[in-house]
Amino acid sequence: MKKLAVLKPVLTLFFSEKRGKLWAGMLLSSITVLCGILLLGLSGWFITATAIAGMASATALAFDVFAPAAGIRLLAILRTASRYAERLVTHDATLAVLAAMREKLFRSWAAPQAAKTLLRRPSRLLFRLTADIDALDALYLRVLVPAAAAFVTMLVVGIAFWLMDTTFSLAMVLVLLVAGFGLPVIAALWAMKPVRRRAKAVEAVRARSIDLVSGQTDLLMAGRLKAQSASICMADQRLSVADDHLNRIEVSVGAGFGIASVLLLCVALLGGVWLAEAGVISPAVAAFALLMALGAMEPFAALRRGAMELGRTLMAAQRVGDRYDTKPHFYMPVQPANPQDAVYLEQVEMRYEDNAPLVLQDINLTVRKGEKLAIVGTSGTGKSTLMALLAGEMVQNSGIVRHDAATLLTQKTQLFQDSLAENLRLAQPQASDADLMQVLELAGLSGTVTEMPQQLETMLGEGGLGLSGGQARRLALARLFLHNTPLWLLDEPTEGLDKTTAQDILQRLAQASGGSGTENRTMIIATHLRREAEIADRIIVMSNGRMTAEALKNTPAFSEVLETLRQV
Repeated sequence: MKKLAVLKPVLTLFFSEKRGKLWAGMLLSSITVLCGILLLGLSGWFITATAIAGMASATALAFDVFAPAAGIRLLAILRTASRYAERLVTHDATLAVLAAMREKLFRSWAAPQAAKTLLRRPSRLLFRLTADIDALDALYLRVLVPAAAAFVTMLVVGIAFWLMDTTFSLAMVLVLLVAGFGLPVIAALWAMKPVRRRAKAVEAVRARSIDLVSGQTDLLMAGRLKAQSASICMADQRLSVADDHLNRIEVSVGAGFGIASVLLLCVALLGGVWLAEAGVISPAVAAFALLMALGAMEPFAALRRGAMELGRTLMAAQRVGDRYDTKPHFYMPVQPANPQDAVYLEQVEMRYEDNAPLVLQDINLTVRKGEKLAIVGTSGTGKSTLMALLAGEMVQNSGIVRHDAATLLTQKTQLFQDSLAENLRLAQPQASDADLMQVLELAGLSGTVTEMPQQLETMLGEGGLGLSGGQARRLALARLFLHNTPLWLLDEPTEGLDKTTAQDILQRLAQASGGSGTENRTMIIATHLRREAEIADRIIVMSNGRMTAEALKNTPAFSEVLETLRQV
């Protein structure tokens, strides 16, 4: 029961999104199955009754062939219509629910530190949004729907046979209950571990294959190409072993259903013959009972596939279920109390995990509106962490953090396989082409874009393929200008660029920010490069997560700090 408890948030979401359609799908599935069983039974009764009536001319003339024939046609049409409607309703509802689940899951990751967590295992979110969500459709289509149809079938069969004989009814229901529901339960328990192993093996094969393709140059340089290939082969071998195990289970369970079907037919045959000989029912009704029993195992057999995949479904629900209880995080910066301040930090402390060492401690900082501040220090001193804190990507453990709305520009340019225009519109979806060209002009990229045959509609490859490093940085700079927030956070914005390109970008940043003054944009730069710190009005020195020194522009201390920074 503990394992099944992980399904609760998933089922809640399922029936909160498309409750009416989901119930309608289960009802239509039950109607389809019952129509099939009744069609089979009525056809058997009709054939048998016609044969018996034909033995004597008197009964042949009196026998009504039209009513049962009409009933057969009605059941056939109803079965076809309900099957079609069931497919439409169940698949439409399931796809809509899965789409809602993907959106909710994706939004649940939009929280502080989520990006850093996902960066450690970038394939995790992809597998959650694709493979795990897809696995959850089996919960409704292959478990709930056939289970509902099977239960209704057992109920109707029980009532039908109870009208013939109570003992006969109990025997049929007992076989359906023990074999029909028992075999899927056995299959689910038996396949629980191998189906989980298979899912993990599939993920391993995919992730390692992607790593091999995308990182083949690095793997080759490190001498790990053969080792990576061997790890893929090992994962594929585990996948093959799991598949073999599951195939054996499926064959065994299939054989069990075959035996159960034969047992059910034997009970129906013996019971029908016994009741017919006793004169309780007619031979035609006995034929009806036999053929009903033949079709009664159909919905139970449909449970087999869902039962086999239940372990995978439970694992998927366990992986993503806890995220459904996480409310989407919408970061709203708190404005400083003083309207002249852009940033106000008081006694801020932060650590990445519980009981981990502090990465920021005793941080007290006030930045005036329009000021340009440089935060310097060696790698690992907490500069990037402080920037992430101001960007809302992390949350402090204690202290006060207040600042204007901010945009973070890092040294790693995030571009996507899409057009130049759409990469820019990530910052402002409603921006016109004229707006895009304006910010490209500010970033020094408009000339390059104009020379491209498709200009703003030029398609970029994965990761911005098609642009040089400097052009990609300028595109990111244009996106920063387009977002137009009062506070800019720049984390080593010109790292890795040549001197000419870097100086041009810094000059454009300084011009776009408007220089010093309370009416202008505030800029905070985390850097260890002299050229980036030179444009600042003030420098803060950090060491071991603390602010250890401060220097104002045009002072000897400012020049001394600049001398300690790397020159490129």
